[in-house]
Amino acid sequence: MNDNSRYLLCRLDELADPGSKGNMVTRGDAVQNIFVVRRNDRVYGYINSCPHTGGPLDWVPDQFLSLDKRHIQCATHAALFRLDDGVCVAGPCAGDRLTAIPLQVESGNVYLLAGRPGHEG
Repeated sequence: MNDNSRYLLCRLDELADPGSKGNMVTRGDAVQNIFVVRRNDRVYGYINSCPHTGGPLDWVPDQFLSLDKRHIQCATHAALFRLDDGVCVAGPCAGDRLTAIPLQVESGNVYLLAGRPGHEG
């Protein structure tokens, strides 16, 4: 259920630990490709766009993590990003970061907070 302040993305128990899930969010006329990752009871959200190429990070739906599940991995050129802050630690965009989106976890649900994805508020 969505209201004016937040949009339901998924249930926390739908995310493996660690795990990831993609979403297309539509608000008004805008559609945004985003994803969430989980480690322990923390969930982080990002816009699904590599800072190096601008393309999506996944080739296979919902697969955003490296094989060891310690990093987010770009499927195009294998750049690695930290789960908790989206900073690139290896690859051609080292030092750049993914664009974070504001999330809220409440009562076992993961919500995107209101405002444009990639912008607080």
